[in-house]
Amino acid sequence: MPQSLILGAVVIIICILSNKITSRFGIPMLLAFILLGMLFGSEGLFKIAFDDFPFAENICTLALICIMFYGGFGTRWDIARPVAAKAALLSSAGTILTAGITGLFCHLVLHFSLIEGLLIGAVLSSTDAASVFYVLRSRSLSLQYNTDSLLEVESGSNDPFAYTLTLILLSIMQSGSALSVRGVLTLAAAQLGFGLLTGALIALAARWFLQFFTFEVNGFDAVFMLAVALLSYALPTYIGGNGYLSAYLVGIILGNSPMPNKKGLVNFFDGLTSLMQMMIFFILGLLSFPSRLAAVWLPALVIAFVLTFISRPLSVFLLLTPLHVPFRQQAVISWAGLRGAASIVFAIMVFVRDIPLQTDLFHMVFCVVLLSLLLQGSLLPWFSEKAGMINKSGNVLMTFNDYTDEIDIHYISLPIKSGHPWIGKSVQALSLPPETLLVFLKRTGQNLIPKGDTIIEQNDILVLSAFAYQDDNDIRLKEVTITLSHRWCGKQLYELDIPSDMLIILIRRGSDLILPDGQTRLCEGDIVVLNSM
Repeated sequence: MPQSLILGAVVIIICILSNKITSRFGIPMLLAFILLGMLFGSEGLFKIAFDDFPFAENICTLALICIMFYGGFGTRWDIARPVAAKAALLSSAGTILTAGITGLFCHLVLHFSLIEGLLIGAVLSSTDAASVFYVLRSRSLSLQYNTDSLLEVESGSNDPFAYTLTLILLSIMQSGSALSVRGVLTLAAAQLGFGLLTGALIALAARWFLQFFTFEVNGFDAVFMLAVALLSYALPTYIGGNGYLSAYLVGIILGNSPMPNKKGLVNFFDGLTSLMQMMIFFILGLLSFPSRLAAVWLPALVIAFVLTFISRPLSVFLLLTPLHVPFRQQAVISWAGLRGAASIVFAIMVFVRDIPLQTDLFHMVFCVVLLSLLLQGSLLPWFSEKAGMINKSGNVLMTFNDYTDEIDIHYISLPIKSGHPWIGKSVQALSLPPETLLVFLKRTGQNLIPKGDTIIEQNDILVLSAFAYQDDNDIRLKEVTITLSHRWCGKQLYELDIPSDMLIILIRRGSDLILPDGQTRLCEGDIVVLNSM
């Protein structure tokens, strides 16, 4: 057990450090995770034997749930709404067309059976959300015509359709072609219908719960949200629905709903999904056998070429040209069809069901994904620039819910006690510090919006706003506990010999917090907070 934990920690640290190298050379970091997995695998330098496909499927499914949920949670719907219809068209009809064109090519040119060719097309039909998100964010790739938001929504929502296509084809293969057209339509309707309905109900129930429930412990809101993400996949899957579609929908609804501590939730899921991306790509690399890639690299190369230059562009242009989408935008959307973890996970799903196939589907799909990440992922910024699609004045982070375009505002509480010089003065007569604003005042339990002629009264609590200081590294806090023998005990602050580069900014006395002044006397048990430069 300790050896496994040491190995896991070392791998995570190497994955994090590799980001520096990959970003310098313009290589997608996710590709580095796969290569690290291959390096540690049974045919790599460290010879870790790992071929547990069912275990890998469960772990990768868990990772995809988190990635799909956070993909929806991070989508700003107000920015995505103008392109949502186009994105939905690409994620549904575009995925089906890509699967069909690729499948027919595999059947007619590579001489796979029709059903196996279509299965290969279905497994490879979706673009990978993790890969697209990473390239857009890491390279700050803001695109014209809101294309970055379109790609974000499409890549986050087309995995459920690829999963449904794969499931239908597996059902046909397992039933020996006995599945009727009616059975296929029923399966597809159940997948999409139960997925959408269950996702909407779970999201609305979770949003209602968050409006009326207060978490007593910090961090429980993140735990609750993680449970909702898992439930949003598990419940529809249990009743025959599409769990990935449900998880993505729940993420969109909750991510665009008002809730407390959303910034904290975003930070939590940002770290969690980063870990999940490392894990899923590393495990997929660990699961592969490089020696087996030699037998499939040629058909994989041909399929990757067809996907990149025929299937994906043809699907995009057939669907978007009637909508008068500019040619250069369609070209970039076509090139941004990165294949990734979802395709390999679907290939694992096929392998686990032990369906006899003409080829090693897992390693062939694995090879296609490697080629896609290396070619399309690395060249997407260059291709976008050559197509004149870079929006230099834009910010791609504005398409994500964790981006805040306003400067952080902090609020300051100012009690008006007896003898305060502001008592009896109007708001317009107050001399507030520059760049502060009186937001509201509390008076006998009521919140009042102050006007210029509002008179300040004793026992009012004024709430002021000010810009938050951005560089937290300049503030170095330390605590000192005042014991009976401490040299400061019983003294007033003006009597203390405090170094010139230190300042007492807060005193905790029991359950009370005291903002000190020169007359404040320190007592036994006080906890003094100092800022040291």
